[in-house]
Amino acid sequence: MGNKRFTNWFILCVLLISVMASSCQKDEGVKDMGTIKPVAAIDSASLGIINTPGNFLAGKGILKITIEDSTYTFDASTDSIAFINVHNGDNKYFGITAINKAHTMSFGISSEGFASANVNSKVAGSQFLFTVDEKKPLLQYTLTQFVGKDDSGKITLDKYNKDNMIAKGTFFTFLAKDDKENSPFYRVEGSFELQLK
Repeated sequence: MGNKRFTNWFILCVLLISVMASSCQKDEGVKDMGTIKPVAAIDSASLGIINTPGNFLAGKGILKITIEDSTYTFDASTDSIAFINVHNGDNKYFGITAINKAHTMSFGISSEGFASANVNSKVAGSQFLFTVDEKKPLLQYTLTQFVGKDDSGKITLDKYNKDNMIAKGTFFTFLAKDDKENSPFYRVEGSFELQLK
C-alpha cells in the first residue's frame, strides 16, 4: 500500500511541477498556441519519466472545482492549465494540473491509463492547495485513502485531442485536509473544457 501511495504522490508531484513550469511561460506572454507545444517539465531523464506528445498547455478554457459548497475556477486565458500524459516504467497516467496567475491556488488530478475520448477511469491522485490568508497561509486537500478501496472517484473524458479541443469532461473524487483515519473528507466535483487557442 505504501509503495502505491508513493507512486500516486510521485505522479501528482510531477504533474504539479509541470504546470508550475508552464505557468512561468504563460506569465512571460507565451499564449500563441498555433501549434501543439509540449508542456515544460522537470528533467524527465533523471526521474525516469518519458514525456509523451500528448502534453498540452491550454490557451483557452475553464476548469471548475467545487468543494465544501465553494466553487473555484481556473481560466486558461490568464491561469496555467495543462493536460499531461506521463509514463513511469510500465505505468501510464493522464491528468490535469492548474495554477492561477497569482500562484495562490493550484489543483491536480490524475488517472491511470491512456487518455482518449469516451473514457471513464479511476482517480489515482489528487491535490488542491491554496492560500487562505496571512494567519493560515496554506490549505491543503489531498486524496484520502479512507473512503474505500474502489471509491477514489472517476475522471470522465467526453472529448480528447480533436481539432482545437484538448479535453472536455468531468470528475469527482474525495479529498481530506489530512491523512488520518477519522478525518472528514469532502466530495469534490469538477468540470473542464480545455482548448489549444
